[in-house]
Amino acid sequence: MGVDPQQSVKTMNDTAKAKPEIVKAPMQAVVHQLNVSLGDVVAANAELVVLEAMKMHHGVAAASGGRVVEINIELGDVVDPGQTLVRLDPVAQADAQQAEDAQVDLDHIRADLGELEARLARTLDAARPEKMDKRHAKGFRSARENVDDLCDPDSFIEYGQLVVAAQRQRRELDDLIDNTPADGLIAGFGSVNGDDFSDEQSRAAVLAYDYTVLAGTQGAFNHKKTDRVLELAHDWQAPIVFFTEGGGGRPGDTDFAKVQGSTLDVMTFATFAKASGVAPRIAVNNGYCFAGNAVLFGCADVTIATKASYIGMGGPAMIEGGGLGVVAPTEVGPSDIQFANGVIDLLAEDEADAVAMTKKLLGFFQGSLVTHQCADQRRLRHIIPEDRKRAYDMREAIGLIADTGSVLEMRAGYGAGMITAFIRVEGRPFGLIANNPAHLGGAIDAEAAEKAARFLQLCDAFQVPVLSLCDTPGFMVGPEDEKNATVRRASSMLVTGASLSVPVFMICLRKGYGLGAQAMAMGSFHVPQFTIAWPTGEFGPMGLEGAVRLGYSKELEQAGPEGSEKREALFNKLLSAMYESGKALNVAMYHEIDAVIDPRDTRKWITSGIRAMPTGKKGGKGKRPFIDTW
Repeated sequence: MGVDPQQSVKTMNDTAKAKPEIVKAPMQAVVHQLNVSLGDVVAANAELVVLEAMKMHHGVAAASGGRVVEINIELGDVVDPGQTLVRLDPVAQADAQQAEDAQVDLDHIRADLGELEARLARTLDAARPEKMDKRHAKGFRSARENVDDLCDPDSFIEYGQLVVAAQRQRRELDDLIDNTPADGLIAGFGSVNGDDFSDEQSRAAVLAYDYTVLAGTQGAFNHKKTDRVLELAHDWQAPIVFFTEGGGGRPGDTDFAKVQGSTLDVMTFATFAKASGVAPRIAVNNGYCFAGNAVLFGCADVTIATKASYIGMGGPAMIEGGGLGVVAPTEVGPSDIQFANGVIDLLAEDEADAVAMTKKLLGFFQGSLVTHQCADQRRLRHIIPEDRKRAYDMREAIGLIADTGSVLEMRAGYGAGMITAFIRVEGRPFGLIANNPAHLGGAIDAEAAEKAARFLQLCDAFQVPVLSLCDTPGFMVGPEDEKNATVRRASSMLVTGASLSVPVFMICLRKGYGLGAQAMAMGSFHVPQFTIAWPTGEFGPMGLEGAVRLGYSKELEQAGPEGSEKREALFNKLLSAMYESGKALNVAMYHEIDAVIDPRDTRKWITSGIRAMPTGKKGGKGKRPFIDTW
């Protein structure tokens, strides 16, 4: 192909118009290195000369590049500031570009970078195939696989990836690099649910003990890493997700003191505990979780564990060392026990399920979703049986009110009389408490009250509005229940409810009796931002049957003996009258409740209610200082 004459003329003309470049010394110095010769073509920013001053080397580069036509220095010369070093004449643009391309090989891996890449590769799962195979054979994931699944792609930045166990006095460095990567703890920050929320909303601290490294034990350097990340998370008010699998403290670290101390000055537990109430802290566990690892699990605001979890304040070695016998690790805190007693909030099938739950849970604290769907709301009209004594499924009602697929029930294995869950309504997150009429008729016992109170604290701390679905005959009573400290534990609902700074909306689906109903309303029907009822609602200072027997005992006695036809007729007559008096329609006439609504309008009331609320906390109350662990 021939050369375009017009283009050649243009190139020569452009070159002729360009001015020569004079490269001068920026300081007084000695010529240490000369990188060019006469006739060389150099690119813009190419280093021509290296000067030495005060034991430091300073490169002097061309500004625009060109052909070297004059060199006024030699090696060892002392030059003064402003002295001419090299003169360049301009060259054709194509020659300059060719010189620039030849200057730097962008794909070249320098020795120092190569050393870093090789070291980082030794920290990854692929560098330990035997341990990964063993892990996968159990049906378990690696720590890095869990972190990668939780965080959005390419969003995780890791702190302390290059550290190894503090055991240089007893093991070779190569051994430590290969077998104790990251000192058994992956820690850093990543984005979770970034497709739905902003960068600030989706940012989270993520930490994961690596069970393939010294059984996930807590070593000196991984404590240091933990504290570093937790302190930053506290300062940034970032949520924390902690994968806690591991065997507790590690006695084998030797590099810090000739005399082995107690290590009780470690700050990790205080640092994690101090973050309570600052931002959500979620603990996720699979496998064994003992001692210090279990303490971190228990300190979290929400605990998630797989069915393959065993969680205890001490593992088999500690139990045996305490003279308490020899036990297998699978005998210590299995998941079915810890779920039933309330230690585990969310029970997952496996690690994939646990991570999915974590993402969904974090979403409730991150904000509202744009897209949402719901069931046909007319179905709510048929949830409550027309027979007022007939039980129904409260969870079905919750599923209909909430956006489709949004319900995440918390602590389902504990406190069966109370349902606590996070839900969305038109994309907005809410914390929900609801009586369970299928258990003790919806009566609130000690466990149910305590469960609700603690959940309300969680909602309040992280600005999640509360929806209360009431259907209760009141607090559970009786000699057996008083053995459970019901007086104090039930009262926790009232104390917590009165301290809330987030909006509360209460809907009475059927029964609203006594102090139990008041507790569902945070102490009074006029505390929530609205208290409404479905037409099936009924109210009274105590259960209707009990109120009739207590309030009309003399009249019933005079009517005849227990079980007689006349006495039963009088009882039913009095009961019907009291029911009519306590019906939602009648109670609303006295403005004890704010409205009686068509059940299909429930979502409309909730969304309109939250839109009517001013932003920020109500009542000028301060931030909740911490959340009870129980």
